[in-house]
Amino acid sequence: MLKINDELHKYELKPLKYKVINNVIIVDTQIGSYVFKKKIPKTIYNYLNSRNFTYYPEILSNVDDEYEITKYINSVETPNEQKVLDMIDLVSLLHNKTTHYKEIDEDDNKKIYEDISNNIDYLFSYYNDLMTIIESKVFFSPPEYLLARNISKVYEALNFCKKNIDNWYEKVKMQKKQRLVVLHNNLSLDHFIRSDKPYLISWDKAKIDSPIFDIYKLYKKHSLDFDFSELLKRYEKNYPLKDDERDLLFTLMALPDKIEFNKNNYNMCINISNFIDELYKTEMTISPYYSKNTP
Repeated sequence: MLKINDELHKYELKPLKYKVINNVIIVDTQIGSYVFKKKIPKTIYNYLNSRNFTYYPEILSNVDDEYEITKYINSVETPNEQKVLDMIDLVSLLHNKTTHYKEIDEDDNKKIYEDISNNIDYLFSYYNDLMTIIESKVFFSPPEYLLARNISKVYEALNFCKKNIDNWYEKVKMQKKQRLVVLHNNLSLDHFIRSDKPYLISWDKAKIDSPIFDIYKLYKKHSLDFDFSELLKRYEKNYPLKDDERDLLFTLMALPDKIEFNKNNYNMCINISNFIDELYKTEMTISPYYSKNTP
């Protein structure tokens, strides 16, 4: 704590109480509480300011300080269902304010296509081999039986991904420009605070890339917690995705995880049950966009 005390002294702050949560240290002082965490380049905040996006905690530290020091924000108690709606509104605002276009080489999209296609092929082979092993047994374990009963859903998802990534590549292989935004790149309910205004915290993974990756990562963290059909509609009301962006997003969402039998039967049943639930949830979320009856 000596280094933190030195930093506090620089700003004439007197520590009263320390609390450590994960990689963050919260220090109560005589004039309020502050958060100390691993320093990230301040350039991201400078850029956000230049785009008039100031929905992050006030920063006390300077460029040469060892820690990032931010003002601690007291959150207002909010139901998670409302909290995630507020967060998606803020993310769409972030993307709106930081949108720009960059020239790309055709090899950039080719690499994405090849990486995803190779992953799809690998997963086809992996699940075929896994089912060969399972079906060779006289008796299935409960998790093996659960996966075997639902393996058709895995193959359906992989077939969709193969077709969809092919469609995506046909749309983008001749593109010369790509739409980019600032990504928070670590979205979760834990990184959103509602107080006097909404705040996004934990910007240490922020980067520039396609807007879909914020939505994709949020989906992977909370796919079974919320109705993502409504969240996606809300996001697109404020920040409509292009057709090719949506194709890539849905391909990534639908791509099944790799299930490995490395836990006890009870935990494996939970994992596989969640895995299957996510496949069904994903299908329900994206299938309306491919229905002929969709207005």
